[in-house]
Amino acid sequence: MSSVPEYVIEMLHITKEFPGIKANDDITLQLRKGEIHALLGENGAGKSTLMSVLFGLYQPEQGVIKKDGREVKINNPNDATALHIGMVHQHFKLIDVFTVLDNIILGAEDVGALGFLKKKEARRKVQELSERYGLKVDLDAKVEDITVGMQQRVEILKMLYRDNEVLIFDEPTAVLTPQEIDELMEIMRGLTREGKSILFITHKLNEIMAVSDRVTVLRKGRYIGTVNTSETTKAELSSMMVGRPVQLVVDKQLAQPGETVLEVENLCVPSKLYKRNAVNNVSFKARAGEILCIAGIDGNGQTDLVYAITGLEHPSSGKITLGNKNVTRLPIRQRSDAGMSHIPEDRHKHGLVLDFTLEQNMVLQRFDEGRFQKMGFIRFDEVRRYADMLIEQYDVRSGQGAETTVRSMSGGNQQKAIVAREIDRDKPLIIAVQPTRGLDVGAIEYIHSQLVAQRDAGKAVLLVSLELDEVMNLSDRILVMYEGEIVGEFDPKQITVEELGLYMAGAKRQEVAEQ
Repeated sequence: MSSVPEYVIEMLHITKEFPGIKANDDITLQLRKGEIHALLGENGAGKSTLMSVLFGLYQPEQGVIKKDGREVKINNPNDATALHIGMVHQHFKLIDVFTVLDNIILGAEDVGALGFLKKKEARRKVQELSERYGLKVDLDAKVEDITVGMQQRVEILKMLYRDNEVLIFDEPTAVLTPQEIDELMEIMRGLTREGKSILFITHKLNEIMAVSDRVTVLRKGRYIGTVNTSETTKAELSSMMVGRPVQLVVDKQLAQPGETVLEVENLCVPSKLYKRNAVNNVSFKARAGEILCIAGIDGNGQTDLVYAITGLEHPSSGKITLGNKNVTRLPIRQRSDAGMSHIPEDRHKHGLVLDFTLEQNMVLQRFDEGRFQKMGFIRFDEVRRYADMLIEQYDVRSGQGAETTVRSMSGGNQQKAIVAREIDRDKPLIIAVQPTRGLDVGAIEYIHSQLVAQRDAGKAVLLVSLELDEVMNLSDRILVMYEGEIVGEFDPKQITVEELGLYMAGAKRQEVAEQ
């Protein structure tokens, strides 16, 4: 009688190096069949690198990989796919100008005898998968026109379409709403009931406690330990991950709101997808000395609202006033100079120039200031000094310091670089969209404290977040958006998460008085 191997995947003594950094240092990870195994670690701990080794994107300097007890060589993602290993990447691998359906079937096309694509059959299979797992998407929409949350669903459907047995989820909930996260957790449980095995990279301790069977913790590229989830606590896991106790609740005093910094009046922004407004007659004021949060389920107009305020899109009607200046039709640069900092939702598309160095990205909007240039020539020594200061202050980790190409950095450290740059620009208004997306608990603690410090220094902070914990912890005032409209205004101390969720889902609505 042949014995069934205990582990479906074994990564034994894996070492992976990049210039100036040992991303994985002798790491062993073992995945049992039918389990959800969480991989936890701070930003830059080597989690994504380890999973990229398993998926064939990187080759390790040392170590072996076994599938079902047999040693395998994974030279590229095609080898991984042949072994029924699939991966949802933290930064999506989608083609913007293709439709959702074309992205899902790309590379796994089913063709007939004459070489024609069997698109009807593919569409039927994708629709069945989306209904079965509650992953609703518009198959004919172009990827460039759908929200980040929708793109996440497309990535998951891509993996399910290929009938993979070992599923790697790299930060899958970073852009999902609480309701979508609950649905995804249920999907993951359902997948393991069908015999699939899941490797789940996340920074979110609540999710680990809710859904995983075991947790492996990495810190600075090294293996710290593997524990059964049922036998540990969030506090223990955060200490293992960061190496010190972490404050999990935001510590802040009562807000002292002052003058209006940003006023939005009757703003309308047309939808790119539908024959209606994505933002419909929205009015609000953001005041100095307060954190005003726009909460809502992804796809209800928050992104379009921020685009209109920051100048990435033009409204069809309405008025935006920053300080005493009408900025409704001004270009992005002039809005920025008028007093606006922006931590964008999509760090790759709107936050960074990926092939520039870290120090170049740190001065993107400031290189023409006197301290960074003289008579039109960049003062590279000053740029380096400034970048080094921010890198140290915000603990931005990279292989070659300020000279590192941003593309090679982990997602969390890219995010920290943007947050550092935007906060340090010292503008009266900070628009922070998903500012802690993809960050570990230690980094979240620091970013939250920085946003509170900016509030206390008299800045207006406009926070747009899908994280209900963040919304409730950080905000002084909450506005809920549903289908492009403000449907409620709340004091976080006087509303429960459950009731807030009802407004976000459109089940409740209140008339919002003019502030």
